[in-house]
Amino acid sequence: MGFARTCSVALAGVEGVVVEVQADLEPGVAAFTLVGLPDKSLVESKDRVRAAVVNSGAEWPQKKLTVGLSPAAVPKSGSGFDLAVACAVLAAAEHLDPREIADLVLIGELGLDGRVRPVPGVLPAVLAAADAGYRQVVVAERTAAEASLVPGVSVLGIRSLRQLIAVLTDAPVPEEEPLQEGRPDPMLAGLSVPGAGLGTGVLLGERQPDLAEVAGQAKARMALEVAAAGRHHLLLQGPPGAGKTMLAERLPGLLPPLTPQESLEVTAVHSVAGTLPAGQPLLDRAPYCAPHHSASMPSLVGGGSGLPRPGAVSLAHRGVLFMDEAPEFSGRVLDALRQPLESGHVIVARSGGVLRLPARFLLVLAANPCPCGRHGMLGEGCDCAPQAVRRYRARLSGPLLDRVDLRVTVEPVARSELTGAERGSETTAEVAERVRAARERASARLADMPWATNSEVPGHELRTRWRVDPGALVEAERDMERGMLTARGLDRVLRVAWTVADLAGHDRPDAADVNCALELRTGVHRGTVLAGDRP
Repeated sequence: MGFARTCSVALAGVEGVVVEVQADLEPGVAAFTLVGLPDKSLVESKDRVRAAVVNSGAEWPQKKLTVGLSPAAVPKSGSGFDLAVACAVLAAAEHLDPREIADLVLIGELGLDGRVRPVPGVLPAVLAAADAGYRQVVVAERTAAEASLVPGVSVLGIRSLRQLIAVLTDAPVPEEEPLQEGRPDPMLAGLSVPGAGLGTGVLLGERQPDLAEVAGQAKARMALEVAAAGRHHLLLQGPPGAGKTMLAERLPGLLPPLTPQESLEVTAVHSVAGTLPAGQPLLDRAPYCAPHHSASMPSLVGGGSGLPRPGAVSLAHRGVLFMDEAPEFSGRVLDALRQPLESGHVIVARSGGVLRLPARFLLVLAANPCPCGRHGMLGEGCDCAPQAVRRYRARLSGPLLDRVDLRVTVEPVARSELTGAERGSETTAEVAERVRAARERASARLADMPWATNSEVPGHELRTRWRVDPGALVEAERDMERGMLTARGLDRVLRVAWTVADLAGHDRPDAADVNCALELRTGVHRGTVLAGDRP
């Protein structure tokens, strides 16, 4: 009889549970039983592990073998348990010292030849192991850099099971044939494809588009600056070709770099989704996700068969979620955004379990004025019936739009602005510096508070703790009486006013700051100068 144990990690979204992998050998007819609520891919590990052990030069025990995954009530999925199962079996068969693997956390898939393949979700798995008190982790060599991001954990990256057996038995470590340069690596297939069809590739390894490339659009550029400084959601309305997509793609470049904690959060989500770029174990810039308007509910908020997986709202965590042609999205899909916009996370319940994923993103919606896109344009004939225009605009529901702080009309660019030798456009770096300064003012004001940006401050705090100048809310109160603003809308105007004041260097918003915020929300000209045009 032989018994051994080691550890691995089961993931539920970006949260992990350390799983004890136990192997027990008893006399009897040779058989391999795997228990502990495994899914189909984990059940198939029996054949992968047996072949990997034999092809690594070790002897497979010809006894009754039972492998248990504890806690048994936690669903386990994926192939990341292969390495732990193999080592537990070898230790139970006395090919390894059970004491050497008892405190190890092993994460990796085994090929039939014994090679150790990378798996998604290594970063959150190692974070869970560290939180549970484990300090030694073994992963595939390709994911060792990602696992090393967790402080206080010793990481061993290996290429094969043969190498791990040699390390644990103090034998010479065999050399594995390196991958030929320029040859595709099948071990990374599906793990380094940016975006996985969700459009996240703009910021994950590609060139940053610059704001100086946008001609004209002074008001829309100002709205981008306010959105970046206070993390305010934005609606861009205008005809096709006016530059809505160009503007949205340049918004992530205005956002400050991610803090170390935010980088770990974002990297963990993309690690689970399998969208980390090759050679970039840590994401330190705001992600950008632009799903197609045909995206389904699971692809947007998370889901899928069995245990749910992260959707676009989570892939855009701490970054920008851009929904081009927003009225073309399903109404159910659009309204599903309302809960994460308020809470900063999404909870998905499926038969395989309940998943809580982070989803604190900056939403940018882009919409045409009508189905043909020519409604209201000078010299252009719109063929849409009035009822069709109303139906098209009604696809963006009132409750959703009420959560959008900034609503800007993007007018067609004039020929003089497009062909002029000097456009006078500021670069992304210049605007980003003002955004950084405004964020620092907000951070100083919100020090020791649970909020980081103006968009997160509750309305009650805005009205009681931080008051605006007397008389500054005259226009806003008048809009409420007219029914142009809801109570939530007034709170959002106050948040935007604080951001405008931060950009202008004011200690608190004055009437001009509030009126600027009103104009950016309602689109009604107030006779004031926008913050970006002030001296």
